[in-house]
Amino acid sequence: MATLSESDALDVLLPVQVGRVRLRNLTLLASGILDELGGSLVRAVRAGAGGVVTKSIGTHPRSGHPSPSFFEVESGAMNAMGLPNPGIEAYGEDMEAVVPEANALGAPVVGSVFAGTGDEFVALTQKMEEYGATAVELNLSCPHAKGYGTDIGADPKVMGPIVQACVDAVDIPVWAKLTPNVTDITPCAIAAARAGAEALTLVNTVKAIAIDPDLRRPILGNTIGGLSGAAIKPIGVRAAWDVWNALEKEGIHPVKNCPLVGSGGVESARDALEYILAGASAVQVGTAFLRQGYDVFGRITEGVRAWLDEQPEDDLRAVVGTAHL
Repeated sequence: MATLSESDALDVLLPVQVGRVRLRNLTLLASGILDELGGSLVRAVRAGAGGVVTKSIGTHPRSGHPSPSFFEVESGAMNAMGLPNPGIEAYGEDMEAVVPEANALGAPVVGSVFAGTGDEFVALTQKMEEYGATAVELNLSCPHAKGYGTDIGADPKVMGPIVQACVDAVDIPVWAKLTPNVTDITPCAIAAARAGAEALTLVNTVKAIAIDPDLRRPILGNTIGGLSGAAIKPIGVRAAWDVWNALEKEGIHPVKNCPLVGSGGVESARDALEYILAGASAVQVGTAFLRQGYDVFGRITEGVRAWLDEQPEDDLRAVVGTAHL
């Protein structure tokens, strides 16, 4: 298969708007796929990502769960990393390594943060703003870290005030990354939007377990992990579909007021287009990056642009959500 060079990838432009954040194309590197080093994020930007989301960073260094913490399955991948990170104070150097070049290339850096309390979320959000992040994504949805993620983000009454506090504390946009591990994602989406989130990322990994029949033991060191990749794309697309409808019923426009960012199983242009037609303004790419490498961003963008060239619309924004019509 032919691959795109870095210079070719930078020429594949398809700018999109996610609230106040302008991306040079519809693809973002999803959080947690690369290590936290700024140099890795820079390479993703140079390869053609429309933007990058950092690894989720907490208040203090964290080693994460015991190995094995990641393995591939036929339909995607499973992980139980446990949110390993160097802590927010140490992360400033990595942000310094990526923010200037990313901004110069029109590929915003979105800082991902996780915490166990509202005050911690606020402090982390403020630090990301200080480090030059264009926006902050609140990780309210990690399925395998006790006291974090889904433990907070599955309850709209808990999650809403946290989003509100972060929105009030900074001038940059605040995004909320939501969990699919609930009966109905729409109450959480509405709560985040009403609290001032400028975008909703849909969705994080699906809680899952795998067992080795020979050992008669769970494969992951943490037992429970998160499933990502192609297997969860229909779940993510349905989330975008349901949230679009729910926000519209609440009088919140899911493009103008609170855009959606699709995440989960985006491996090709057609996958991205499913999310776009369901209501997402942009997509995040994670597991596909691990399998296809840095060229995946350019390939997806080029494929979407080729599709758009054959449509009556001349702007991708005009296509968003049109499967609902």
